Formats: sequence, C-alpha cells, structure tokens
Amino acid sequence: MKKLLRFGIVGTAGFLIDAAVLMLLLATTPLGPFLARLVAIAVALGCTWFLNRSFTFGASRHSIAVEGFRYGSVGITSAVVNYLLYSALLISAPMLTPFAALVLASIAAMAFSFFGYSRFVFRR
Repeated sequence: MKKLLRFGIVGTAGFLIDAAVLMLLLATTPLGPFLARLVAIAVALGCTWFLNRSFTFGASRHSIAVEGFRYGSVGITSAVVNYLLYSALLISAPMLTPFAALVLASIAAMAFSFFGYSRFVFRR
C-alpha cells in the first residue's frame, strides 16, 4: 500500500510535469497538440524514472542501463496507450480540450504502468 501511495505521488508529479510542458509548448511554439504531447511525455518519463527510482521503489537489482531500458520499455508502452487514448479522445470528441483529454488518458494508463514498473522494472 505504501508503494502504491508513493507511486500515486510520483504519478501526480509526472502528470503535472506532462501538463505543464504541454501547456507551455502549446502557448509558446507552433507545435500542435499532438507533437507537443510527444515532447511532454518524454520529459515526464525521464522525471518519473528518477522519482520512482529514488522515492517509490528504490534502485532495482539490475544495472542502471538495464533498469533504464526496462523503465523506458514500460514507460513507452504506457505512453503509447496514453497517447492513443489522448488522440482518440481529441478526434472523437472535438469539444474536449487537450487538458481534459490528457487527464482522462493519464488515468487510464496509470494501472498498466504501476503493474509494469512494480513487477518488471523494480522487482527485487
């Protein structure tokens, strides 16, 4: 239960980083909501790896390169799920704002990522 709570805290931080980068890019660059989201996901993924490694799960028994590869594999898969849901929501419900689509897609991808990180990346 403690790990799940910590994961939720890190996930919230990752969500805030994702949302902040997305909104910043939309406000200051010509990138649209789809390309801006890809950049935001990459930034958030790097931040959450550091936070999950130091705060939620601790370092794995693997080398940092293997751990990073495993984290990236789960994170990218989760991000693909998140991005596809985000895109589908924006396309199928054009009245949704990018932020609302981000919230819904992020919630849906959270369970997948917790399972993957706790069982595949940081398993001891």
